[in-house]
Amino acid sequence: VQLQASGGGLVQPGGSLRLSCAASGITFINYAIGWFRQAPGKEREGVLCISSSGGSTYYTDSMKGRFTISRDNAKNTVYLQMNGLKPEDTAVYYCASRWRLCSGVSDFYSWGQGTQVTVSS
Repeated sequence: VQLQASGGGLVQPGGSLRLSCAASGITFINYAIGWFRQAPGKEREGVLCISSSGGSTYYTDSMKGRFTISRDNAKNTVYLQMNGLKPEDTAVYYCASRWRLCSGVSDFYSWGQGTQVTVSS
């Protein structure tokens, strides 16, 4: 399994970014894909997850109304659209996969390499 996260960068507060997670080596339609993030000195935390059937799960309320997740099964890719970015969203963002359903961070068993998101003026 290979997961390739991309799309990170430097953005001003209030700005937007779209992260992509491209998967290979799996039957993509059977897998849930989760986005997680880790800021310096902090534990990895869940952001959003999309199940194999397309249902989304927010891990914390702070992302609701700002972040959305979608998947394109034809491209084996999941997207994380992030709007209204705040400095506290600065972190390395990782995507990960597991069979069918979304779950907690410890239940994901294939991880991508991460992409840096920095929100700063």
